Amino acid sequence: MRVHAYAAPSPSEPLAPTIIERRDVGPNDVLIEIKYAGICHSDIHTVRGDWGPRPYPLVPGHEIVGIVAEVGSEVTRHQVGDRVGVGCMVNACRDCVNCRNGDEQYCRGGMVATYGGVDRDGTITQGGYATHVVVDADFVLSVPEGIDFAAAAPLLCAGITTYSPLRRWGAGPGKKVAVVGLGGLGHLAVKIAHALGAEVTVLSQSLKKQEDGLRLGADHYHATSDPGTFTRLAGRFDLIINTVSAPIDVDAHLGLLAVDGTLVNVGAPAEPLALNVFSLIGARRSYAGSMIGGIRETQQMLDFCAEHHIGADVELISADKINDAYDRVLASDVRYRFVIDAATLG
Repeated sequence: MRVHAYAAPSPSEPLAPTIIERRDVGPNDVLIEIKYAGICHSDIHTVRGDWGPRPYPLVPGHEIVGIVAEVGSEVTRHQVGDRVGVGCMVNACRDCVNCRNGDEQYCRGGMVATYGGVDRDGTITQGGYATHVVVDADFVLSVPEGIDFAAAAPLLCAGITTYSPLRRWGAGPGKKVAVVGLGGLGHLAVKIAHALGAEVTVLSQSLKKQEDGLRLGADHYHATSDPGTFTRLAGRFDLIINTVSAPIDVDAHLGLLAVDGTLVNVGAPAEPLALNVFSLIGARRSYAGSMIGGIRETQQMLDFCAEHHIGADVELISADKINDAYDRVLASDVRYRFVIDAATLG
């Protein structure tokens, strides 16, 4: 099947319209007519080679929602007409200890990324900046009716990337949670942490988004450009979620944690981050990382977001604005996630 898409021809060239081939629908496959695809900061890192060489031309996009157009003969969980989503992975070995535990994102054999990955049949995966995609049914999520469809797309990456560590490290009533950065990831971290019942603080470089942060569910908002912030908030938080994809002063942020507190990195800067081990030793603190979630947990996140009426704050764009959107993401000029209307790809 030949479909319209937008692809990066190389790390240095703008994305451009193209035609790609999708595989035939196999017995356990689902053909999805894509309605919306979110633009994730990791799309930009990937296509520009920040995280290593990639196969080109490359169609990005791993925040995908659409309608089931066809199902394979063995598919029982999804039917034609269903609202569905696809996130950051489309396959895994399914047999290693991590896959069996529902952590397919940490597959010992390497999970297959939605784009730029090598699938089990040896083909290179192409992502959601396209009109259609064929995905193994086991990696297709159900999108509840309670979430606006366009606003649901970023949940497939940004939503689960923040939900998973918030759940794992116990965000909830009685817990003080800080979110570093109020961007595509951060604004959803605030919404989800608030819905979980935690006391939420935003730590941003400036106060220019303070009104937004409080509207989204934050109880407090502080500027990290003010050195006094780190003095006033020292030892305050049980959990800090760092969502920014740029270097931060790790030691200064670790100093904001209470005894047994944890700083979790979900943003992925291209540069290494440094820390002084005494920032950990001094209060039995932990420094951790987290990457999306398994299929079961991602479905749990979608159901939770539907129950609490959580979707991303999105700016809907046509496909011919993708390159402009990339520049605006890098300039932090979006509130808070660009979403491509796939109807404009054809």
